[in-house]
Amino acid sequence: MTTTTDQTGSESAPGARHVFALAWPMTLKAIFLHGTVVIDGFLLSSLGESALAAMGLAAALGGIVLGVIFAFSHAMQIRTAQAYGSGDQLFLKSVLASGLTVSLSIGILGVGLIFTFGGILIASLAPTAEVAEQAQLYLSIFSIVILGEAIGQCIASFFNGCSRTKLPLYGYLLSVPINVGSSIVLIHGLFGMPALGVAGAALGSAIAITVQTTFWTVLLLRSSGHLRRVAGWHNTRFAPTIKRHIRFSLPIAATFVSATLATHVCSLIYANMSLNGFAAMTLIAPWNLLAGQVAMQWTQATGILVAQLLGKRTPEAVLDRFLSRAWMGAFIAAGVVSMIFLAMCLSLDWIYPNLEPETRAILFGFLPILLIIQFPRATNAICGNTLRAAGDTIYVMHIFIWAQWAFRVPATALFVLYLDLSPFWILSLFLWEEILKFPAFHRRLWRGDWKRSDVAA
Repeated sequence: MTTTTDQTGSESAPGARHVFALAWPMTLKAIFLHGTVVIDGFLLSSLGESALAAMGLAAALGGIVLGVIFAFSHAMQIRTAQAYGSGDQLFLKSVLASGLTVSLSIGILGVGLIFTFGGILIASLAPTAEVAEQAQLYLSIFSIVILGEAIGQCIASFFNGCSRTKLPLYGYLLSVPINVGSSIVLIHGLFGMPALGVAGAALGSAIAITVQTTFWTVLLLRSSGHLRRVAGWHNTRFAPTIKRHIRFSLPIAATFVSATLATHVCSLIYANMSLNGFAAMTLIAPWNLLAGQVAMQWTQATGILVAQLLGKRTPEAVLDRFLSRAWMGAFIAAGVVSMIFLAMCLSLDWIYPNLEPETRAILFGFLPILLIIQFPRATNAICGNTLRAAGDTIYVMHIFIWAQWAFRVPATALFVLYLDLSPFWILSLFLWEEILKFPAFHRRLWRGDWKRSDVAA
């Protein structure tokens, strides 16, 4: 990303097209990432409930480690953008080396814990010995995926922070077909290969991630291999450099891990709802995840550009102009997501023809919330990503954690377990959470301290 100078000689701000150029590859990548789990489940569904249960159990344990890796990779993305914007090659090299060290350490530690305690956990959670055996085999092979993602997601975040968001997308365009094709062959034993069942799905994912990570590594060496020849470290020595990286990353990672845990806790509480209400809450979750990527990736792209602008010490007036344009784009993206949900709710009879009428009625009743929530969610996300880009990570972490654990989780328990309210009011807690975060985010952003942050410190 570069800024230009207008005819008056003042520096002009990047516009919405710069955000869009970063956001659309990130959006497609996120959809591929979340859609892969759905594909694996579909491919194994023909083997019966035991196979699905084994995959679900193993993926849940492996997903904990992957969740932490993804959380730190988001912090890596912002820190890279700060370094890239500064133009300091030593800073950029230090961020890349620190991020890879932290991410790979998490992957190795996670795999070590899985091999040490995974068998015990699976044996205690699995409904049958057959499911436990299949889940343990799946998880053993899935460890390759964890190590591959530890490297790959860090490299992908580095590319995103350097405004090369198409490169991670190319990796998914390569790996997803490999994952699907190899999984089908290995699950069912086609073309003379052994029929491995559940283990085949894990092996297909491992092959795809290995190819993807190798592809990204080659791209990294070609585009940024010169960083190996840069002498020294940003904070004099490597130990304080990586310590600074961890100090920046921890609040961001904690925010994402907290959100994941809060979602799982609420999902367990939803199990106490009526069958139709629980089914409706379960069905709306993947829609929220996938459709919401349109607005969320726009706001993340905004955060990347803000970090780059702060890294190059851009004047405050330019920052204000850029953010106002990005904000307008975020409202448009929120409107697009609202229209997706409108289309979904108007097509329920076609999308879910086998659902009971009561469940479809509950889903349609969610429409007012789904239309409204996109706008406060988008503007809060703009604030959060801007403040993170400026290094105000602890404040953002507090807003999210307090809103989740002091409001949404206990309110969900109250509404479901004691008041027995309808699914509409339970889903509305997500809207009230955004309203609760709104003043805390906007007051901090409008104060303007973020514009004077020394992100290279």
